[in-house]
Order: sequence, then C-alpha cells, then structure tokens
Amino acid sequence: MRNVDPQEWEVRCDLAAAYRLIAHFGMDDLIYTHLSARLPGKEHRFLLNPYGLMFDEITASSLVTVDPEGHAVEKEEESKINNAGFTIHSAVHMNRDDAQCVMHTHTTAGMAVAAQEQGLLPLNQMSMEFYGRVAYHDYEGIALDLDERERLVRDLGDKDVMVLRNHGLLTVGRTVAEAFHNIYYMEQSCRLQIAATSGGQKVTVPSDNVSAHTAAQFNRSPETKGQRPWKALRRKLDRISPEYAT
Repeated sequence: MRNVDPQEWEVRCDLAAAYRLIAHFGMDDLIYTHLSARLPGKEHRFLLNPYGLMFDEITASSLVTVDPEGHAVEKEEESKINNAGFTIHSAVHMNRDDAQCVMHTHTTAGMAVAAQEQGLLPLNQMSMEFYGRVAYHDYEGIALDLDERERLVRDLGDKDVMVLRNHGLLTVGRTVAEAFHNIYYMEQSCRLQIAATSGGQKVTVPSDNVSAHTAAQFNRSPETKGQRPWKALRRKLDRISPEYAT
C-alpha cells in the first residue's frame, strides 16, 4: 500500500498473518468470522477483513480500516465488511483500551463446548491456563443489533477469552500474537474436551487448587504471551505463504 505508516504496516502484516494461520490450522469458516486489530493513533480505528475473501486470501493491503463506531473509513468499502463483525469488534475496541486485537471463530470444537452447559472444563494443562479467566455471553441471535454491544462488553469484563454460548469463541490480546495464542489454545482446549467426553468414560477433573495454581504459573511470565511462537509462525508463513505481507 502507498503512504502507509511503518507501524500501521506492521500491524497489517501481523493481522494478515493471523488470518492465514487461522485458515492453516483449520479454524476458519469460509468467509465468515473475523479478526481485528487496532491501528496506532488516537482515533481508535481498527482493521477488519473484507467480507467475501477466504482467510487464506487475506493480505496486509486488503484489510479494511474501520472507525470506532464500526463504519469503514473509506465509504466505498462499507459494503465489503461483515455487519456482525461491526457489532462484535467495535464493542470490544470501544470499551477495552488494552484489547489491541480481537479474534472470533466458529470451529466445530469451539461451538460444541459453547453448547455445553458447563462450559470449558479444566481437563488438561492447556485448558487450565484459562481457569477462572473465561467469560460467557448468552446467545441473542446473529450479532446485527448494535444494542448487544453493551451486554457483550459487560459479560467480557476484564477477561481475555470468552465463550459465546451456542455460537463460538472470542479472544482479545495486547498484541496480535497474544490474541492468537489465546484463540489457538482455547481451540485446543475445546478439541481436547470434546475428545475426552465423547467416549462415554468418566473424566477426571483436577482440584480447584491445582487448576488455579497452574493458571497462575501460565500467567506469571512478564513476557507478552505468545510472542516467541508468533515469530516462528511468521517465519513459517514467509516460507509457505509470503504473499500475506503484500
């Protein structure tokens, strides 16, 4: 893209990489669902995918700039954005300054756990990372009603991961890397839960003390979560799908 600030370009490349990786790991849903990232500056603009592209087609330059109210900055781009994406992502970006990136998926495992009354269980080390840190939002229909934003951010609170009941998963992060780490391991936790509970055998759930201790261990490091694997993932994309950064 022409005349793009280097900081903005790096955010664009990170977000485009996340789209490609969501597709690579089988967490996409055709042209639906969405990832967003806040752009540098005081305007609180954010980037969203153009509606109609598969996730493995997204490039840094194809991402659409959206204002805090969920409207495309370039008016001719308005029709290219998923309206449900407006509702969900604008809600979080308008109310959580620390949420630099927001990711939302409709995976089989994520939707299955979202349909289970007990929500995410601490059945394994991966899911224990999120023990006591998962928010829940009840399903209200397709997210087209802007008044749902208030309830969505109320239910999210200060947490970084949320199960959208009967719908899917949502994560936020201080960086694209952190939000991707959260969505990747929430997905893995859901896959493991479905696998463990599908055989009809009674599952073993660790004690609250052990789960809380494990969660604290995961969240003890001052390093931004996911930063080290993110560098490796970007290198992977540079090898297999370098056009994401165009």
